[in-house]
This record gives sequence, structure tokens and C-alpha cells, in this order.
Amino acid sequence: MTTSPSAPALEFTGERFTPECVREIWYEHWARYAFALDFARDRRVLDAACGEGFGSALLARTARSVIGLDVSAQAVAHAQARYGGAANLRYVQGDCTQLDLPAASVDLVVSIETLEHVAAQEAMVAGFARVLGDDGVFIVSSPDKRTYSDITGFRNEFHVRELYRDELLALLKTHFPEVRLYGQKLLFQSAIWALDEGGFPVSGIAAKTAEAAADGSTLIKSGLQYDPLYFIAVCSRRPLGELPRLALFGDRAESVYAHYNHEVRKNIAAGGRIVELETQIETLRAEVERLQAATKS
Repeated sequence: MTTSPSAPALEFTGERFTPECVREIWYEHWARYAFALDFARDRRVLDAACGEGFGSALLARTARSVIGLDVSAQAVAHAQARYGGAANLRYVQGDCTQLDLPAASVDLVVSIETLEHVAAQEAMVAGFARVLGDDGVFIVSSPDKRTYSDITGFRNEFHVRELYRDELLALLKTHFPEVRLYGQKLLFQSAIWALDEGGFPVSGIAAKTAEAAADGSTLIKSGLQYDPLYFIAVCSRRPLGELPRLALFGDRAESVYAHYNHEVRKNIAAGGRIVELETQIETLRAEVERLQAATKS
């Protein structure tokens, strides 16, 4: 991925991810594009709502060609300046709900955390189906409203319409008979795992999850027994065949651990300082009491 060091960072407003973000959001966004990378190999790719542009540049490593599309002229200009050096990559301004691309002109559409930002979700998915070839693949990620908003009480000001699992599947299956649903959640690695009942086993992977039983004992269950925070769907008009059951993404520097360890050390140091100050206060209080007693006598 060619990056221009002279291109300034895109300002982070909360609407579009930037690679300068740290901790959880960094893991989540990079993991989605890393998951899509193998699907992009030798394919004509549309990265719909490409935002800052880092994902399009990553996909261009393996793709035949990549179009990074975004409605923001500022984001497109930034992406072109920062990543536009690759011959097989171009950034264009456009609306994902009104695609100005020929039918069957791409082999892979990637739409990362875009769906919940638009009201015209039906039109957007229909447009993606139109520009895909008959054997094309659509990869879309979107938060699970139940875990992202309902349970946490969190409200994202940039989200227009979040979907529950059944709503997402109904929307996708209108245009793509084959849908394989994965879940994603940060586990100090970003994990993407298959949610369908059947699926295809992958040799060498034995995932286990510990769970507390009612009597206080620990149960060990097979598989990743988590409620996903996001969904990632791989869609096609034809049978998809064997797909990965599990994809994990992390960084060798373990930056999330490093950050939390830094915060823990700060808290420990602060706790020690608080003890010191409390000791000083007690000493001063005792001295004040002694002086008051001496004055009275």
C-alpha cells in the first residue's frame, strides 16, 4: 500500500474512520478489510463509501483494479493524495445509493460500515447487485442494533438506520440468494466467525469459550460463544462454496494491550500517590490536633 508521507491526516469527526485512530476502532476497521483482502485477489473491486481511503489501498494489493467511491469530495481528495499512486487504484466521488457504474462492471463490492449511515438501504443494495457480475461477491459490514445500541444504550449520531440480524438478512436475501453471515467482536484480536449452522470446518481450529455456570463452576463450550457486535455478510447469486469459518486479526506489537498496560501503570502510580497524600493529610491532621490541644492547655 503506497502512502504519500506529505498528505495530512483526514480529520476524525466520528463519521469516518482514519488510520490514526487507536485501540478498538482500529482493530475493527482494519480486520474487515483484511478479511476482504483474499476475496479481492485478481478481481475488479468497488470499495463503496471508502472514506479515508486506506481500505481501498489495501485491497489494491491483490485486486486487478479498485475503485474507491465516497460521497465526500474532501475524503476523495484526501484519499487520492495519500494513496493514489497505485496504477490499479482510483478514487471517485459518488453516492452509493445512486451508483453511476455499468451493470456487471465489477466482481467484488465491499461496503464497510456504510449501510447504517443511509436511509435508502434497499436502493443501495439493489445498486450493488446491479453492478456485480453474475458470479460477483458482495461483502457488507454493519453493527448489530441489539448489541451495539439496545443493550449498551449507545447512540451513534451518524447512524440513520441500524438493523437487527433478521432485518439485515431479509435485506440482503432480496438480491443475493446465498448469504453467509459472520460475527465480529474485538477480543484483543478482531475475530470474524461463521454464524450459520452448517458451514465448512477448518482443520486445526478448535475454538473454546469458558462460561460461568449457575453453581459457580466453569463450563467449556466449543466455538466462539459470543454475541457479535457487527455482522459481515458474504453474498452471491451462486453457491459460495467453502469459506473460512474463522478469521482473526491483530498486530504483532499488541498495541491494545500496550495501551491498557500503560493505563494500568498510570492508575497504579496514581493509587500510590493517593496513599502518599492521604498519609500526609493524616500527619497534618494529627499536627493540627496536637497544636489545638496545646493551645487549649
